[in-house]
Amino acid sequence: MRIGSVALIVALLISYLTPLIHPQHLWILPFFGLAYPILVFLSFIVILYWAFLRSAKWSITLLLLVVAGYPYFLRLFAYGESVKLPENAVTSIKVVSNNVQIFDLYDEDREKKYTTRDSIFNYVINQQPDVVCFQEFYKKDNPTEFQTTDLFRKEFDGADHHQRYIYKKTGRQHFGVVMFSRLPVIAKGDVIFESEDETNYNFCIYMDVVKNQDTFRVYNVHLQSFRISKIQDEGEGKSEVVKGIVQKLKTAYPKRADQAIRINEHIRNSPYPVIVCGDFNDTPVSFVYNQFQDHLTDAFLSCGSGIGSTYVGKLPAGRIDYVFHSPELVSTNFFIQKRAFSDHRAISCVVSKVK
Repeated sequence: MRIGSVALIVALLISYLTPLIHPQHLWILPFFGLAYPILVFLSFIVILYWAFLRSAKWSITLLLLVVAGYPYFLRLFAYGESVKLPENAVTSIKVVSNNVQIFDLYDEDREKKYTTRDSIFNYVINQQPDVVCFQEFYKKDNPTEFQTTDLFRKEFDGADHHQRYIYKKTGRQHFGVVMFSRLPVIAKGDVIFESEDETNYNFCIYMDVVKNQDTFRVYNVHLQSFRISKIQDEGEGKSEVVKGIVQKLKTAYPKRADQAIRINEHIRNSPYPVIVCGDFNDTPVSFVYNQFQDHLTDAFLSCGSGIGSTYVGKLPAGRIDYVFHSPELVSTNFFIQKRAFSDHRAISCVVSKVK
């Protein structure tokens, strides 16, 4: 137990460094950030163990170390649920964000993609948002039996839209991100990543939307994916699969960190208050999250409740989808979809400009 306690202390200390150091300098750091909730849970068990044995030295040391990470612990839970608009709200817009996992396009049940698409579209439209951000969106050039962009625009009151895709000639297919707005749009643009290539469908786009003569810049973000689903066990044993997963994580973390830095440089030059939505593919105890939380407000922590888990895929990633906004704005009514139609739950939030 002494050896285990020392290992736990070291692991916790390393996890506290995760948000502060770029992964390219020490690639293993993000793994400790990912494990932070588990490390805290184990710490409480070990604290109780040493307290039962009346070993104050070990129990107090671990307790103080856990308390030292309190700011990170607070990122995991929200306690300030708020659903009412502030009385001094001038202009409010509602945003919805969802990673749709290309609508289960390649599922063995070929009809499932239609069910998934329709369920996602119906859910989002019933939320009555002003702006919608989709990640891992799929569309096919006309003529096509599987309508997506045109169908959603039609059902979403003919909304204006902005998109960024990689294009595959085989099947005339597009994979990427798209956003739709019921509000007037006065500008559209992209944030270009250095790591972009013809196989990478992680992008960041934005639109400047106007409501009540107030302008907001809304970003749709999809940061570097792990692409773990592409790793298949070819009979070489579980160890090879684990090695493949670790390599994917090791490759993705630095790219995602660079993308986050690039986006935040762009945000800081925005002439308007910003709302940043999307799939960040990283937890609250990470370098990526720190880049946004450093100067923006996490809407979930501001007005949500609970642990806010948004990812329902194979990895226990927890909350990796976010809405951030400029600190002068106020967020209310943060909601996480109860029944997910992809491997991500949709999130929604009302963001207001106040007097």
